[in-house]
Amino acid sequence: MVTTYGHIAAALGLRSSARMVGWALNAIPVDQRLEIPAHRVVNRLGELSGKMHFETPHVMRERLEAEGVAFNGDCVDLKRHLWVPDVTSEES
Repeated sequence: MVTTYGHIAAALGLRSSARMVGWALNAIPVDQRLEIPAHRVVNRLGELSGKMHFETPHVMRERLEAEGVAFNGDCVDLKRHLWVPDVTSEES
């Protein structure tokens, strides 16, 4: 499964802060990126907009394909693989 920068931002209560999610993922040291599944975060169209932040521009797609994620051209098939975090309100 993959999710988008915007869905993560919304789950954090920062609906219009998708770019901040990207900055946070980019701040992960390269040697720790295997521990955090940053390769599973794509833009709203399913494009691999973060691919330039990996060892090579092909690593992100290679990891997703190895996990069984299908593509339509250069985009992840979001109809099959999109995960939307549960955004529940915890108001008292």
